[in-house]
Amino acid sequence: MFTIKIHVLHVLVLLYAGIIVEAETASGQTKSLRVTNSSNRADKFAPVFSRFSYKGNDQIYNDNPLNADEFYTPILQGCYPDPSITRKGKDYYLVNSSFAMFPGVPIFHSNDLVNWKQIGHVLDRRSQLKVDSSGISAGIYAPDIKYNTTNQTFYMITTQISGGMGNMVVKTKDPLKGWSDPFKLKFDGIDPSLFFDDNGKAYLVHNDAPDRGKERYNGHRIIKIWEYDIDKDQVVAGSSKMIVNGGVDLSQKPIWIEGPHIYKKNGRYYLMCAEGGTGGWHSEVIFVSDSPTGPYIPAPSNPILTQRHFPKDRKNKMDWTGHADLVEGPDGKYYGVFLGIHPNEKDLVNTGRETFMLPVDWSGQFPVFENGLVPLKPKLKTPENVTNQTGQNGFFPNGNFTFIDNFSNGKLDFRWIGVRAPREEFTSVLKDGLAINAFATNIKSRLATSTLFHRQQHSTFDATVTLKYTPKTEKELAGIVCYQSERFNYVFGITKKENDYYLVLAKTTRGTTAVVASSKIDISKPLQLQVAARGDDYRFNYSADGTGNYQNLGGTVSGDILSTNVAGGFTGALIGLYATTGNDIQP
Repeated sequence: MFTIKIHVLHVLVLLYAGIIVEAETASGQTKSLRVTNSSNRADKFAPVFSRFSYKGNDQIYNDNPLNADEFYTPILQGCYPDPSITRKGKDYYLVNSSFAMFPGVPIFHSNDLVNWKQIGHVLDRRSQLKVDSSGISAGIYAPDIKYNTTNQTFYMITTQISGGMGNMVVKTKDPLKGWSDPFKLKFDGIDPSLFFDDNGKAYLVHNDAPDRGKERYNGHRIIKIWEYDIDKDQVVAGSSKMIVNGGVDLSQKPIWIEGPHIYKKNGRYYLMCAEGGTGGWHSEVIFVSDSPTGPYIPAPSNPILTQRHFPKDRKNKMDWTGHADLVEGPDGKYYGVFLGIHPNEKDLVNTGRETFMLPVDWSGQFPVFENGLVPLKPKLKTPENVTNQTGQNGFFPNGNFTFIDNFSNGKLDFRWIGVRAPREEFTSVLKDGLAINAFATNIKSRLATSTLFHRQQHSTFDATVTLKYTPKTEKELAGIVCYQSERFNYVFGITKKENDYYLVLAKTTRGTTAVVASSKIDISKPLQLQVAARGDDYRFNYSADGTGNYQNLGGTVSGDILSTNVAGGFTGALIGLYATTGNDIQP
């Protein structure tokens, strides 16, 4: 499913404005090197960003306006994949994969499954998250959140593919008050999930490779279960057992059985897993047993959720559904959260894998996602007596919406993230906006860059920001970046050449950068920078006179390099406010 490459590096130690950046080695490996800004003060020459505006306008939402008793799915648009959900009384908590994003594992709270507030991130400090030299698609995979009624404790368990961490668990009595440092777990494989039985016993299930010599085909995986010691926060040595080999039907060579969860209902144990890989053949399948450790028997009508059988050119296509988790809703009905995508008009996935929801019918022996085996629709009925307040009263928006941030609250909104380093190490909130202290790394580095990111959440959107900046040398640049990874991105920013200032647009494909266009520019007034996307067509515009009358630089360019289809990996495109003193883009 993924390959992690470790290179060997010559180490550079660069100091700039009180920031220490340790960089790369001779064979290309990125060693874990810390970036710090202990003063957290804005450098007097730092670029200042103000009034960021993001406006999404996808046709699917214009064509499907909501009635009073409806809400949209996906409930979280943009790169919020691999959802997991748990409940304590009337409180629901949901988490997502975050890969090399920092802070990691966004966590949302709801009382009704419709209206969600982000309350922070589970992994918000370096002792928990060791991604400072990982590729964008390494880091945190498939977090699972569970509430244990026996000891009244929340657990978040995940695989961290970076920093030598591996499988790990953190815990808390109150998700609003922060989480523990990690407990490293002694087993291989990925996608761990905890199950707490009502007799106080605990178990851990996960994806793993078959025993050496028993792999039958590429993508052959198994599900294992262990007893889990909640006093030691560790699996019980010697207790592992294979409970699924390959998937529902090994003779059909199913691939990538993963993302397992165990549920107990009416005295029986249900194991639900993703199967088919995280692309077009993705699905969700279910098994049942009389014991938590098996044997598990597959349902006769698997899969219980998939979009793989429908025409590729269907209107308002939503696809790749799977990697699900179940919870009982406030109306007593079950609901499932799962990942999916909605590609643009060229079938390219720029927004990444998102968090969808469907009601689940569990009136029979096995749960079935309602309308999960027909082409997905964008609207759902709200649970009884629930009012849709998304985008209001602090609740997270979905559908078409506008987000405006004047950076005037004294702290950053939770939706802003760094990659590989804490936001606080390179940002300062000032009276007139947000200052970014530039690192010597540029956007192509596999080390931390001084870039504050917002997820792309629509195929059609405008993102605009005002920038006040005077670069001192040609090595300095600040502006907007559209970022799928360190190897695939666009940079749109201000730099200097000799005695003049230039606005440049550059495209990086497979790590190679080419200048698309550049223009000499007057920076005596703050500059407004804008990226405007209409599906695969991206345009980079600017206004130098403060009137909002935009000029284009570079014409219309393709957003294909910002898609999973072209760039690979597991993330969605990000829009970044970017500064560097390691600029290599010249007019």
